[in-house]
Amino acid sequence: MRVMGREKTPRSADGGSGVHYKWIALSNTTLGILMVTINQSILLISLPALFRGISLNPLVPSNTSYFLWVFMGFLLVTAVLVVSLGRVGDIYGRVKMYNLGFAVFTAFSILLSVTFLTGVPGALWIIIMRVFQGVGGALLFANSTAILTDAFPENERGKAMGINGIAAISGSFLGLILGGVLAPIEWRLVFLVSVPFGLFGTIWAYLKLRDNGVRVRAKIDWLGNTLFAVGLISMLTGIVYSLLPYGGHPTGWTNPYVLTAVFGGIIVLVLFGWVETKVEAPMFRLSLFRIRAFTAGNIAGLLGALGRGGMQFMLIIWLQGIWLPQHGRSFSETPLWAGIAMVPLTLGFLIVGPLAGWLSDRTGARSLATGGLVVSMGSFLLLELLPINFSYVWFALLIFMFAVGMGLFFSPNQAAVMNSLPPDQRGAGAGMLNTFQNSATVLSMGLFFTIVTLGLASRLPAHLYRGLVASGVSPSAARLVANEPPIGSLFSAFLGYNPIKELLGPTGALTHLSASQASYITGRSFFPNLIEQPFAAGLHLAFTFAAAATLIAVIASALRGRRYLHAPQPLGEELAEGAAESAALVGLDEAAGLPGIGTARRAGSVVNGLLATSAGTDPAAEASILSEGQS
Repeated sequence: MRVMGREKTPRSADGGSGVHYKWIALSNTTLGILMVTINQSILLISLPALFRGISLNPLVPSNTSYFLWVFMGFLLVTAVLVVSLGRVGDIYGRVKMYNLGFAVFTAFSILLSVTFLTGVPGALWIIIMRVFQGVGGALLFANSTAILTDAFPENERGKAMGINGIAAISGSFLGLILGGVLAPIEWRLVFLVSVPFGLFGTIWAYLKLRDNGVRVRAKIDWLGNTLFAVGLISMLTGIVYSLLPYGGHPTGWTNPYVLTAVFGGIIVLVLFGWVETKVEAPMFRLSLFRIRAFTAGNIAGLLGALGRGGMQFMLIIWLQGIWLPQHGRSFSETPLWAGIAMVPLTLGFLIVGPLAGWLSDRTGARSLATGGLVVSMGSFLLLELLPINFSYVWFALLIFMFAVGMGLFFSPNQAAVMNSLPPDQRGAGAGMLNTFQNSATVLSMGLFFTIVTLGLASRLPAHLYRGLVASGVSPSAARLVANEPPIGSLFSAFLGYNPIKELLGPTGALTHLSASQASYITGRSFFPNLIEQPFAAGLHLAFTFAAAATLIAVIASALRGRRYLHAPQPLGEELAEGAAESAALVGLDEAAGLPGIGTARRAGSVVNGLLATSAGTDPAAEASILSEGQS
């Protein structure tokens, strides 16, 4: 049925929004998000086993780009596509696109696990399959939040987002542990583990989920989609390659190709914004940014992700490269134990996330989300005070504190943004929210690695040279190793390799040392003791940057205004078809001589407790502020 240019979509047996259906939607989307986030993080631990399995050394300079794309490709693809695929869901049906995402993700998980290629062809196969797997992940990310918003009433969305958010955060850390357990057995299992859940979720979603959101017939904005994809891919690719040294510099920010990609991408994205104001059916309606709750929530989400995105990887490198070896773990064991050490980060969110969502349904998002960001900012500042060789109790308490802050922020912010959107723009709006966060995560990793690398580059060479010479390594070999870009040492620690073995091995210096000298240099304490102070300088600077980004997020969150719920305008034809139901909803009765539908539409009607106006199609005008007791 067509209603005022809109299409009424099929509903489930209970109307597509009843008590049973909403929990079906929540459980299915939670499974989908959990599967995707586990798959994102499982590679962090599994990369050494994967590269050994395909017989490729990721630390050889010519292979570093393969390592980066295996590691970052999935995240980059999901960041680029979620807005476009969210808009496609608005047009053709969110559940259809979500079902397709489950199927695509599962199919490419199978293809990733069956490869028997080795060397560069093996790496290329994994990269290409991960890219297409990322398309499936983007379809799931882009539409799951909109499906939840359609299924739950506005006074329960925070709770739903909180439970769904648990899957997103928990998956990222469950992946670390699963990778540590499965990769030593068989590296293909890290991809195969998603297949049973993907098959079950695909069938379950097809049978049980129903499109109950508003859909608008529209053409796909091919020009806008192309410009957005080109601009974002260019910018994020430049950030990825900025991690590689160039021209004697420790990072790639002096590489003209990196600068061209980053700034060229920004220019294309500005052009995209201009085009979206001119086309008839834009990919993303920029007028949504007139809604303060939407704009403030997205800015706070972006800056929050900018602060926390790279922090996780810095903490893992801190644990794997320094703390765990100093406390008796071999470098090959550190990936698994780093995942275990980060468990308090998951627990904090598990405990607080759903509670914060439930509270935000009753009090609004501003106080909870803003307070959560303040707590997270405080944890960054306190982490700066923690010594590099810390007591684990304090480390666990501080990362738990950070997780509590993010738990207070995440689901209230998500619910506030989604509540502010018109029903026919929820897919694109959710896509924009995810794009901001995923893009900020990539940018955050690039910035954190750059900050720490620059800190290492200023101090590590001298420390490394003196330590190697004092331990019997020849000055020429020590000078050669000390002048290697420090990013190699970080990547070695991140991948669970012994950095000194990787640095000294190609020089042959170890063969000229006695057994006791070689054992000492390649032991658990030598490299951590050398890198401890240089690493601390860069790490403290990174935490300062994260605190500053979070402070701006605090300000954006505080400026989001009072509780804001989008109020759709009543649809005349639908009300005319069900006059009795409409009269019950709006409290008007033509038979009693009260104003009719036309009068109600001109004056504004109360529909399901929301103020509905007739101020045109501007989404900012089609909304109301519920002040909950305030005028």
